[in-house]
Amino acid sequence: MSGNIYDIRRKGFIGFLILSVAVVGIFLFYSDSLVKDLSEQERERMQIWADATREIVNAGNGDSDVLPSNFDFLLSIIERNRTIPVLLTDDDGHIIMQRNFTLPEPEDSAAIFGLSDANRRFLLAKLDDLRKTPNVIDIDMGAAGSQHLYYEDSKVLKSLSFYPYVQILVLLAFVLIVYYAVSSTKRAEQNKVWVGLSKETAHQLGTPISSLMAWLELLPDSGVSPEIVAEMDKDVKRLSTIASRFSKIGSRPSMEIEDLNTIVSHSAEYMSSRISSRIKLSVTPCSTELPVSMSSPLAEWVMENLIKNAVDAMEGSGSISI
Repeated sequence: MSGNIYDIRRKGFIGFLILSVAVVGIFLFYSDSLVKDLSEQERERMQIWADATREIVNAGNGDSDVLPSNFDFLLSIIERNRTIPVLLTDDDGHIIMQRNFTLPEPEDSAAIFGLSDANRRFLLAKLDDLRKTPNVIDIDMGAAGSQHLYYEDSKVLKSLSFYPYVQILVLLAFVLIVYYAVSSTKRAEQNKVWVGLSKETAHQLGTPISSLMAWLELLPDSGVSPEIVAEMDKDVKRLSTIASRFSKIGSRPSMEIEDLNTIVSHSAEYMSSRISSRIKLSVTPCSTELPVSMSSPLAEWVMENLIKNAVDAMEGSGSISI
């Protein structure tokens, strides 16, 4: 049943990932369409701006001193652009006008004349960058030649262009959090299962171990060699220790002051008779007692595992010094 639950959860997580990818795909498609529409609208605005500039320039170059009736309207089109950075150049690449750029040094006028060297260098660098983009509109000035309008994307369009990537990062973070939560829950449940099995195993071993201890007391009266009984007694006590260790899994062990010399020596003594005779196991205890707050059954377990790992790594022969 637990396996089925884990399968259902895994399928649910995969379904969540697929749904998340689909949602992000929809948002990316919508954001991309929105960016394209806004980009086209800005180009249309710049085309209107270029047409107004042409009309104003042509009016200024005419023979009549009378301004066209829509001059104020044309001028308002120029003035109303406060969001899209633009550069106006002639055929020779000289900058005639700039608007809406954040210059390194403050300037009072939008005209290019009278700019500081730092601002001029800044605008020339911008012009070089804009020439590499399609954001340019050529303006036919008739007899006056041609002018070229270069423009950057507005701040709103730039921000919207980065929005899909922000969405992806947010979704990725959300997926990672969900994955961590699901994995943590699964591990916690598995740990509970292992703890329950360990405690149940220790409980089930208790009865036969007690019975074996009772039988050991009868063996000497049946003529069994005391040496054999002593070795059997060691193994039965070993089983009791193992059962005690299993019963402590998942719970806080009781800590007592023990001599580390005694714990290490006892573990080495037990393992020395259960490893290959070609492996020499020696212990050099500290000359003084080493009182440590510990759980002696668990500390012995650690030492026995360390010794066993060392034996496994020696390929059957060698020496272990503790």
